[in-house]
Amino acid sequence: MIYRHHIAPPRAFSQFSHDLIRHPRLSSDAVRLLTWQLSLPDGARESLSRTAERARIGACAFTRAKRQLKEEGFVHERRLQGPGGHWVTQQLVSNVPLNAVEAAKILARMPVHVSGASASPQLAPSARIPAAGAPTSPPTDGHPRKDPAENTSHHPAEPERRPDPEPGPEAAEIPEAARALVTALPRLSPDLRRIPRGMHDELARLVSHWLAAGHTPAAVRTHILRGLPDDGTPVHRPGGLLRYLLQDVPPAPTPASSAPASEQPTPTSPPSRLAALRECEGDHVQATLFRPTGDETLCRRCLGSPPARAVRHQRPGGAPTGQPAVATTCSYTRSMPG
Repeated sequence: MIYRHHIAPPRAFSQFSHDLIRHPRLSSDAVRLLTWQLSLPDGARESLSRTAERARIGACAFTRAKRQLKEEGFVHERRLQGPGGHWVTQQLVSNVPLNAVEAAKILARMPVHVSGASASPQLAPSARIPAAGAPTSPPTDGHPRKDPAENTSHHPAEPERRPDPEPGPEAAEIPEAARALVTALPRLSPDLRRIPRGMHDELARLVSHWLAAGHTPAAVRTHILRGLPDDGTPVHRPGGLLRYLLQDVPPAPTPASSAPASEQPTPTSPPSRLAALRECEGDHVQATLFRPTGDETLCRRCLGSPPARAVRHQRPGGAPTGQPAVATTCSYTRSMPG
C-alpha cells in the first residue's frame, strides 16, 4: 500500500498539468527537459541544448526528447535573419500543445535578440587608411614616357626554351621478335592474362635487351615462368612483375659446342676399382654393374645362374656338375644411382 504526503512549497514552484507529467508518448528525458524550461524565470533566454546540458541529458537522449516535444506540439522552432544579416534560431516552449499557426502568431510578436558575443566582428566596417600623397587624376596623355619593363620584377620569368632532346637508344625501333614474345605472354600462364596494353612497348624493350644479349625466346619464357609464384598466390599486377623479372639481364650461357676441341674439358677416367666393371644390358630399374669374366653383357641374375654359394662348391679347375661354366670367379651386383 502506498501513502502520499504533500507539503506545499513556500516559494520557487511551478504548476504543471497532470496531462503533461503523465503524457503517454513523452519519455522521461522529454518531460524533464520541458518542465525544466517551463520552470525558468520570465525573460530567460536559455536554449534547449543548454538546458539539456544542465539537466545531465546526453546528446542522443536530447535529440530524441526534442523530436518528441516537437511532434507533440510543445516545442516550435524557426530561423530568421536578424539585424546586420545575422541568422538566429527562435525556440518556443509551451505547457500546452500548439499547432504551427498558433506558434507562428506567438513568434511573430517576439523580438529578435542578437547577443553581442555571438555577433561577427566583420559586421562593423573597419577604419579606412588613407592613401599616401595627394589625390591625383589618372594620366590621359597616351603611352608612358619610359619602358616599364624595369619595374615588372614581380612577373615570373619566362622559362628558357630548350631544343627537343634527340631520341636515344631506348626510343629506337623495337624488334618484332620482342613484340611477338610479349604479345604471347598471356597464353604462357593464367597469371599473365591482365597485362596492361600501355606496358607492351616497355616490356618489349626489356625483352629486346635479353635477345640482344644472346638469350633465346625459350630462355626468356623459362625465366618468366620461374619467377611466377608457385604457391597459388594471385598476381594482381602482372605488368609490374614482368618489369621486375626482365629488368636485370644476366649473361647468356656459352654453348659447349662452340669451344674448340682442344679447349673442351677432358672427361675424367673412372676409379680403378670401377674400371673392371661393366653395365648390365638386362632389364633393371637402375643401372647395374657387374664384373665380367669374358665378353658377356648380362649379369649373373639375368643369365639365371645359381647364387654365389653354389659357386663355392665347384671343383678346382672346372665347373661343378650340372652347372654351366659361365663365371669362374665370385661376382657381385652393385646398384648405382641413376
